[in-house]
Amino acid sequence: MKICVDAQSAIAQHAGVGRYTRILVEYLDRRESEHELSLCYFDFRRRARAIPVQKATTKVVRWCPGALAEQAWKRVHFPPYEWFAGKADLFHFPNFTMPPLHSGKSIVTIHDMSFARYPQFAEAKNLRNLEARIPDTAARADAIITISNFSAGEIESLLHIPREKIHPIPLGISQDFTRASDADIAAAQERLGLTRPYLLFVGTIEPRKNISFLVDVFDQLTDFDGDLVLVGRPGWKSEATMARIAASPHRDRIQLLDSVGDADLSAVYSGATLFVIPSHYEGFGFPPLEAMACGTPVVSSAGGSLPEVLGSAASIVDGFDAPDWCETISALLRDNTRRDQLVEAGYARARSFQWDTTAEQTWALYEKVLDS
Repeated sequence: MKICVDAQSAIAQHAGVGRYTRILVEYLDRRESEHELSLCYFDFRRRARAIPVQKATTKVVRWCPGALAEQAWKRVHFPPYEWFAGKADLFHFPNFTMPPLHSGKSIVTIHDMSFARYPQFAEAKNLRNLEARIPDTAARADAIITISNFSAGEIESLLHIPREKIHPIPLGISQDFTRASDADIAAAQERLGLTRPYLLFVGTIEPRKNISFLVDVFDQLTDFDGDLVLVGRPGWKSEATMARIAASPHRDRIQLLDSVGDADLSAVYSGATLFVIPSHYEGFGFPPLEAMACGTPVVSSAGGSLPEVLGSAASIVDGFDAPDWCETISALLRDNTRRDQLVEAGYARARSFQWDTTAEQTWALYEKVLDS
C-alpha cells in the first residue's frame, strides 16, 4: 500500500513543525516495509531544497503555487489533495490542518492547542486559519497524532474528540546534541562573543515564550555576575518583548543571537551555567531537552507539557513570581551537588526521547489505520 506524507512544512519552515516533518520523514525512510512511502510538496518557484530520502518517492508540484492551493482549500474546499499528490491509501498531514481529501485514509498531527488556550499570543492570520480549520480537520481525520499526553488531553477536551482517536507519540531529539568538549565550547564562545558566564534561553522571540518575564527575573537576580543569552529569531508580536529587553537596566548584559549554526549550538548549550525556559505553554519543548543532552541543568515553568516531558530532571517552578524564580536559580547556583544531580538526570531523560522510537510508533499507527 502507498503512504503519502505532506512534506510542505519540511521545506517551508526551519524550526518547529518544519523540523518535526523533516526529521520524521528521514527516519521513516530508513524503515524496511512492504508499504511504499511517498512525499509531496509545492515548489512553484523551484527554490526548495530536496529532502534527503533514499527509498521514498517525491512528488514536487511545480505547476501550481502552494499559496494558491491553500487559498482554494480555505475558501471553497477544493480541489482534493490527490490532484497534487496522486492517489494513496493513507495520507499524513503533519502540520495541524488537512486539505480536502476524496479518497484514502488520513492522519493529521495536531501538535498542541496553544492557539485555543492562549489566542492572545497567536498571530492573527494564523489564529483565524486554525480556528476555522482544526475542528473540521479533527473530525475528518481517521486518527490524530499529538506529541504529549498533555496535548492529547487538550485535544480531547477542547475539540470534543474521542480519546481513542488521539495518539500521543513523543518526539525525539537529534543525536547531534551531546556535551561539547572544552575546546569546542571555548571556540564557539569566542566566535559568538560570549565572554562571561551566562544563563541561556533558546526559542523564537514571541509572547508565548514569556521572555519579558525572564528579563524581569534577570534584572532581579543579584547574585549572578554574568549575562543572559537569548538565541532565537523574532517572531510574531515580538515588539513588546524587544522593548522590554531594551528597557532593562542590565541591557549591556543581555545578548541576542538571532541565529546560531547547528555546529555551534551544542557548544552554546554546553557552555551555559543554566538553561531557563519560562514559557506559558509548550506542546513538547525541544530546547530544554537539547540542553539536558548537552549537560546543562534546566529551570522550567510548568507551562503545558513541560512537566511531563522534563520530569524530575528539571527544576520546575510553578507560577510566574519573579522572586520565586530568582530564589530557584540562586539556590541552584549555590548548590553544586544539586546541579550535578540535574545534569545526570538530564542526560538520562534526554536519551529517552529518540527519533527511531517516534518513527516506529508513527509507522505502527499507519499500519493500524490501514488495517481498520
